[in-house]
Amino acid sequence: MRSLACLILFSCVGSVAAEEPWPQFLGPAANGSCRQADLPLTWSEKKNVRWKTPIHDRGHSSPVVWDKQIWLTTAAEDGKQLYAVCVDRDSGKIVHDIRVFEVEKPEHINDLNSYASPTPVVEAGRVYVHFGTYGTACLDTASGKTLWARRDLHCNHFMGPGSSALVYKNLLILNFDGTDVQYVVALDKQTGETVWKKNRSTDYAKAEGDRRKAYSTPTMIDVGGPQLISCGAFAAFAYVPETGKEIWKVCYPGGFSNVSHPLHGQGLLFLNTGFERPEIWAVRPEGRGDITSSHVVWKDKEKNLPTKPSIVLVGELLFFVNDNGIATCLEAKTGTKVWQERIRGFFSASPLASPGRIYFFDHDGKTTIIAPERKLKVLAVNQLDDGFMASPAVTGNALILRTKTHLYRIEP
Repeated sequence: MRSLACLILFSCVGSVAAEEPWPQFLGPAANGSCRQADLPLTWSEKKNVRWKTPIHDRGHSSPVVWDKQIWLTTAAEDGKQLYAVCVDRDSGKIVHDIRVFEVEKPEHINDLNSYASPTPVVEAGRVYVHFGTYGTACLDTASGKTLWARRDLHCNHFMGPGSSALVYKNLLILNFDGTDVQYVVALDKQTGETVWKKNRSTDYAKAEGDRRKAYSTPTMIDVGGPQLISCGAFAAFAYVPETGKEIWKVCYPGGFSNVSHPLHGQGLLFLNTGFERPEIWAVRPEGRGDITSSHVVWKDKEKNLPTKPSIVLVGELLFFVNDNGIATCLEAKTGTKVWQERIRGFFSASPLASPGRIYFFDHDGKTTIIAPERKLKVLAVNQLDDGFMASPAVTGNALILRTKTHLYRIEP
């Protein structure tokens, strides 16, 4: 419970925002939200850019921050070299540029993906970099030395890796949902050794290989005790994090290639069912066994739902943007639509919520900032030279933004 309590503390204590790490995908509480109210509202290539650092090759992993280090991954265009890059938070200078793995025969990837899409996890003294089937490694953050590496955990991603890692207590937890095999594995974060491995209990016998895959990142929630939430094709699961024992599952027909991150709040778990027929489901994360018929509170089956960007929760309202630039606000407890408007652009990155603002980042480098209210109110629109595939990070009053070519520190 200690690690989970730390996540909750990070998300609730605004007074320590200047020192707060951004250690994993979607931030300290893995919900795309921060308590910092002084983030920049306006910027451009010539305004409020403290530094801008080119990042070589291609990667869609989001930046993570610990103390004065920012970590991210990148990969050669052909996928044969996989790198971890560390940038100094204050100066923007590259501290480490480490070739972690070489790959002889990389698989094909989708044009919207990269060979370095999973986001690292960083903590004091260690960063965990994950490249899906191509390998996972733990690096010393001071020296850049590899402390351990695993290259024997495989699946056929078919369109490239996407799911990021999760640290919980002494465990590094990974999803592997391929066209061939589907499982969750927990490694000892000190040694890299397998602590447990759990195959999905979904029956994929009638599903074609492509429809068995998923790219969602696992998360931790507390429902009278810790639960590991992990979304696969056609079902989301809750596991006992220490053992991998399945607690419950909810089955959503027609859902695969899941990317959007599960979100917990208002006593509900909000799930995006995936690519083919995206739906938003609100589930009470309780009970045992298959809870599909008993614990699903509401479903949004309308059009214009996202397949890649995640959802954010502000108070009693959910906000999201779909891949084609249609933003939506729903009541969290009922799923009732409050508004739906086009903000233009194409989106893969997940939004960021801070007090009084929600930031949406598109493929062309535009950031649309809105007020989290019951009517659409656009506060600002900002433009950088290249587009966003990675989600943002926050350090103090600054945004850390990764475009397709550069890493930025944006600050008033």
